[in-house]
Amino acid sequence: MKIKIVLLLISVVVFACQNNTNKVSNYYNDTERDTLLTNIITYIYIKPTYATNATRFQAQFRKYYVQNLPKFSLENYYIAPDSTHYFFLIRPVGNTLKYRRGVLGKFRLKNDGSLMPTDFEEVVNTPHLEEALVKERGAFLFKELVKTGNLNKYLGMKDYIEWPDARLVYDKNINEWVGR
Repeated sequence: MKIKIVLLLISVVVFACQNNTNKVSNYYNDTERDTLLTNIITYIYIKPTYATNATRFQAQFRKYYVQNLPKFSLENYYIAPDSTHYFFLIRPVGNTLKYRRGVLGKFRLKNDGSLMPTDFEEVVNTPHLEEALVKERGAFLFKELVKTGNLNKYLGMKDYIEWPDARLVYDKNINEWVGR
């Protein structure tokens, strides 16, 4: 219990002191940002009718992801010296407006100038929380992810991380959470 309180206090301080150094606007203009975020949500969001993992990136499904873009916010973004792109975004949860979910992950970009992620991985998903808590906890997790490249030591903190867990793990080959 004491460690949870200490970590909560640390996350509040980190969130309060956080400056704009980890903003996507430091790397991309508004149009590029929207393109990048649309590409990311194509990996993580519900697939449109008739789309599969293999077809979801086809042009016929692009409109679906673009239409859902306003439901997402890219909160933190950092490109490491080794060209790994780290992100923390907030996404919708079902049909509720009260709760949101944080997604933290990493990828590299294709070398074709398309802003299309490759080697994509969702590292963790937060539980369904009110947006202020998602921002607070996600900012803390993002800092740790950038610092260490993983969040393994925090996986037991169920108030911060819902997945991966004993039931679900991220499969990078199909870019989906799957049962163990």
